[in-house]
Amino acid sequence: MEQREIMQRSVGILTEALEMRRRLRADPDADVTADSAVAGLLEEMLPRIQLPADASAREVAQIVTGKLGPAIVQITSALTFAFVQLAEIHDEGRTDVSSADVLRSISLHYERG
Repeated sequence: MEQREIMQRSVGILTEALEMRRRLRADPDADVTADSAVAGLLEEMLPRIQLPADASAREVAQIVTGKLGPAIVQITSALTFAFVQLAEIHDEGRTDVSSADVLRSISLHYERG
């Protein structure tokens, strides 16, 4: 998966988290997990891993680490980038831009390439 796609999906996760929080504030008893896109987005972002049937525990650990490690680094980098963007807006005391606006801007930037 390209970095652009990782970034857009990470922004999607953050946007979904924002929406879930808003729904919970409006209705503390709301079931926000039932229609959450977060699990689906993560599933798309993480590689599929096929393990040999005869793999030892050590081999399984090496294969899983080798496959998931780079994906986790990419996802973490994308989420960190988005967090820093949001934090900078917040720390500047800007009230003319919402969190959703910042996330939308990041997504559009990466959509254009």
